[in-house]
Amino acid sequence: MSGGGMWMFMGVGFLRYTDVGSSRDVSVAGKGDRARFDAPTMFMAMYAHPIGEKAQFGFRAMLSLDPLIEQGYGYPLLYQTGEEYRGQPLHDRQHPHDLFSELAVTYSYKFSERRSFYLYAGYPGEPALGPPMYLHRVSGMNIPDAPIGHHWQDSTHITFGVVTAGYSFGKAKFEASAFNGREPDSNRWNFDRPRLDSFSGRFSLNPTKNLALQISHGYIKNPERAEPDVRILRRTTASAIYNKKLGDTRNWASSFVWGQNYANGERSNSLLAESNYEFQKNAVFGRYEIVKKSGRDLVLSAPLASGEYWLSVLKLGYIRDIVQDKGLDVGIGGMYSLDHNPRTLAATYGGTTHGGWQLFMRFRPSRMK
Repeated sequence: MSGGGMWMFMGVGFLRYTDVGSSRDVSVAGKGDRARFDAPTMFMAMYAHPIGEKAQFGFRAMLSLDPLIEQGYGYPLLYQTGEEYRGQPLHDRQHPHDLFSELAVTYSYKFSERRSFYLYAGYPGEPALGPPMYLHRVSGMNIPDAPIGHHWQDSTHITFGVVTAGYSFGKAKFEASAFNGREPDSNRWNFDRPRLDSFSGRFSLNPTKNLALQISHGYIKNPERAEPDVRILRRTTASAIYNKKLGDTRNWASSFVWGQNYANGERSNSLLAESNYEFQKNAVFGRYEIVKKSGRDLVLSAPLASGEYWLSVLKLGYIRDIVQDKGLDVGIGGMYSLDHNPRTLAATYGGTTHGGWQLFMRFRPSRMK
């Protein structure tokens, strides 16, 4: 608390070595290997200040050191797709996030204890589309990798230009956004041209204090620079997030997410289930995904480029805090990945099943008591 307002800070950084285990060439523009040392990061600050008895002003900032550490070609992640580097589409790599992932202001007004209205504007910011993005979900907070269904579920969390209006009534909320549908360009240090050419709506419901539900739909214009033929993409998502505090030192969080993309007469789906159980200084966690991706998404050569393929990923891991509640928590852990692709892609990936692994140190601010 400061000056009549409230500050909140959150973030995470992973210092790690990761190896995806496949034999496919996962480089782009001659950069990147199947294994590397890296450190994906995210930092966020939020400020809220009351205006009278019924209104509140807020500010949010989210930053990442990915442009410096991950560089433009990102980190190896089997079956991941989306965005580009030096004019070439990324495949089997997670793109770095921009230095500024969010700079936004909010205003909210409370009509009563059950009804309120709010406005949000960001450059960059996040429209009302999809579940909370993977870096903000407690169920995925210990998983260093992005989901391979990221571009089916929550990839619009960084868009250069967004305005959202929302109305809450009791346990329900409805939001509508106008935003820039295009993915950020490959210059991760700059601010892209703002435009409001895409639209989305989201309905959220919190039936109990432990359960959060949402369904959303978006009309996204020219989303991928590497796919100029996709002029309009329609994305639909639904999710259920459950969090249960089981005591002072135990917490269980789980998320279930479905996302669908529809463009040029083609429809593809993704499913995700992830869970994180923390007890004392330990945590066990996991994520399972199945996603249908095209040969174009995976940057395959003909004739495989015209096909569609179901891909699955299972990740299981463990972490133990060696420093806790000292202002900065430090944990040491590891994660194993079991990835599967159909037999038609065996020659490309060196088989149908691949074992990847990583070891890491995780750094994050200690939780407020």
